Amino acid sequence: MENLLDAIIELVTNSPSDKTARLAESIRQLSGAQAARALASWAPNPRAKSALNKLISAWRTADIPSVELAAMLTAASAGYHRAKGEQEIELVWTGPSSKLVATRKTEQALLQVIDASTSRLFITSFVAYDVASIMSALRNAINRGVAVSMLLESSDKHGGGVSMDAIGKMRAALPAARIYFWGDKGESYAGGKVHAKVAVCDEAICFVSSANLTGHAMERNMEAGVLIRGGSLPMKLQNHLEALVTVKILNS
Repeated sequence: MENLLDAIIELVTNSPSDKTARLAESIRQLSGAQAARALASWAPNPRAKSALNKLISAWRTADIPSVELAAMLTAASAGYHRAKGEQEIELVWTGPSSKLVATRKTEQALLQVIDASTSRLFITSFVAYDVASIMSALRNAINRGVAVSMLLESSDKHGGGVSMDAIGKMRAALPAARIYFWGDKGESYAGGKVHAKVAVCDEAICFVSSANLTGHAMERNMEAGVLIRGGSLPMKLQNHLEALVTVKILNS
């Protein structure tokens, strides 16, 4: 039975749901595994043919009724495609392109999170400069009622690790936003820096990246990240950041 389950998973995860549904219906009409040759026309390419052959071979060994296999395929397909729809992960890349793998750029991904926000938005960065497109998107978010929060590294004059006062500049540029810094680090984190670069909105979409909020990071550096839509990770990240504010690890 384990081989059959593996074969079902392989076929379902590599087939559109409607195509799997057609295969399940064809199987349901068969008398049993001995009649499986009739399914050959379902596979349009070598990959699909390989997955189908594995399924048929495992079916013959498991020796279960056609209606049962059809039901297993239908259930597995529904579960897989629902889970896939609940979370989508996309590669984000700024820098030289391979021309072989499609990727989103850092600026596009960050703007997508900001523009999608309707209630709450939290962004963290080590340094932040006035990137026009990002600042414009943040102002638009504030104007439509989004509670915008940002965590930035303090300047060296305020006990931090950067020469410029990004926090002061951001407070002046976005007076309605809540700008936080990592305050009392204690002995455990003495000398620690805000190196996290994330953006998350409404517990629904998050962007985790190597990129700071700078023009070079948006356009010239080699930066990598992932854009995650749906699932539990955006919720956990946003709740974690807001909890750091609640317990006063982050200060404004």
